[in-house]
Amino acid sequence: MYRPEIKVIDCSIRDGGLMNNSNFSVDMVRGVLKAVNESGADIVELGYRNSKEFFSPKEYGPWRFCDEDVLRKATEGIDLRIKIAVMQDAHKAVAEDVLPKAESVVDVIRIATYVKDVDKAIHLANNATNKGYDATINVMAISHALDRELDEALQQIEEETDIMACYLVDSFGALYSEDIHYYVEKFQKYIKTKEIGIHCHNNQQLAFANTIEGIIKGVNFLDGTLYGIGRGAGNCPLELLMSFLKNPKFDVRPLLKVIGTEMIPLIKEIEWGYSIPYMVTGTLNLHPRSAIKQMAMPDDAPEKHDFQNFFELMASDDLVE
Repeated sequence: MYRPEIKVIDCSIRDGGLMNNSNFSVDMVRGVLKAVNESGADIVELGYRNSKEFFSPKEYGPWRFCDEDVLRKATEGIDLRIKIAVMQDAHKAVAEDVLPKAESVVDVIRIATYVKDVDKAIHLANNATNKGYDATINVMAISHALDRELDEALQQIEEETDIMACYLVDSFGALYSEDIHYYVEKFQKYIKTKEIGIHCHNNQQLAFANTIEGIIKGVNFLDGTLYGIGRGAGNCPLELLMSFLKNPKFDVRPLLKVIGTEMIPLIKEIEWGYSIPYMVTGTLNLHPRSAIKQMAMPDDAPEKHDFQNFFELMASDDLVE
């Protein structure tokens, strides 16, 4: 699949940081950055630019805030051909934490939002573009969004922002190929002057397949992570995605090397990837928080692997999400 408009975005440090409160060493982040830079990927997301009013620096690592001095340590001495991105949560970030582009190593601000917070997302996105950055708005949990509200949000994003891409995000790993087709067509109906992006979670082992479905339907901004690292079941593996794409500028070899040196040791410390609890929440279109709690139980806890009971609890009528 070769299409010159396609952009590949690595989210390993940002999404992986949801598993360890963004506590990565600078050396580890530099190793990932160098590999992704050499691979020919277009954008690398090094963490969040969220507010310290919402997250305590005593509890969360530096990549939850991506202060400029930390980013400069991570990028210093690297011949960057890739753009640097950070993410702001619409409901956990403030515009004042974004410096003018001329004072920052960041190139792209990605705004993550639920449909209900789209006004906040638009405010942050416009703040970013007005300060000289490229920006995206990533609409999370679309499998839980009411159609009418999603339509209105997409129309607002189209009419009220100058972002470069609007993302559909399968936050719960609940979507199938026909759902991807449906949502891409919905986004295309409203998003006329911006690209469309896709970010898939792997609860049902469909993140890679669903990303391909998005490509087939015309999506050009593609998210992936090294070895699928990410919250819970993880994401579309970047190495699979880059191997699928036929653009000669991409080189998977640096990714394979850094997976061996950084991701394989890391998965022994923080666990991600397909498992039955994440499968259950994905098939039931539920937030993975209950599965994360289940997976965090000690291995010798008898209820940790009582998957039938977990399913019955998740599927019960009185479960409140």
